[in-house]
Amino acid sequence: MTPPTIVVTGASRGIGAEIAVSLARAGFHVACLSRSGQMPAVADVPSELRARWHAVACDVGEAAQIATALATVAERCGGRIAGLVNNAGQHTDGAAATLDPADFNALMHANATSVLMVSQAAYPLLQANGGGLVLNMGSFYDKLGVKKNTAYCASKAAVGAITRCLAVEWAADDIQVINLAPGYVLTDLNHDFMTSGPLAQHLQKRIPRRSPAQAAEVADMVTSLFALRSRFLTGETIYLDGGQSLVV
Repeated sequence: MTPPTIVVTGASRGIGAEIAVSLARAGFHVACLSRSGQMPAVADVPSELRARWHAVACDVGEAAQIATALATVAERCGGRIAGLVNNAGQHTDGAAATLDPADFNALMHANATSVLMVSQAAYPLLQANGGGLVLNMGSFYDKLGVKKNTAYCASKAAVGAITRCLAVEWAADDIQVINLAPGYVLTDLNHDFMTSGPLAQHLQKRIPRRSPAQAAEVADMVTSLFALRSRFLTGETIYLDGGQSLVV
């Protein structure tokens, strides 16, 4: 039997790419959705793991592209879609007093509305599989007040709310919905910014473990949730921030 497929959005770089590696290593096939449609940019991945990746171009802000992408995934992977990771997202900042409502709405669409849209499109595929797991990537910013991050914090708080509502509505279909909310995570995209200068010094003081997470640590947490499939774990937000949000 063909192993189940997990759909991962924003899979070409950063955390999404590491999630694709970790899931493939655990034996899943991975539909890697990204705007570019390229394979995850991760070096030194064995060919047998890359063979489990299926790259598909998709802008998750566009409903028509989502529908086309998931139809393509179902066709390539035999229709057995067992899970979805809503990882794609954006970050912008700006002072609240001068934040353009259009910019606020754009970030809400990119980070929250897209989560709902992709989940809706995946829902019948998960139903056909007899259930599955939708894992949304939130942020510990959802419970913090962060200067110049009104739109981002609001969008990630909305992801938590969407998670809870979908979990309740879809439980009868044996579909779990979980919100994983990381803190600061080191990736190939932000390495220089986070390992030198004021931010690096700030994180060393604020994070009890004295350093940000590695993207692979987040990815392995994602994979463990798919491997566990504890059906009573649903609707929850799991914070993965090294205890930073607990520090006074």
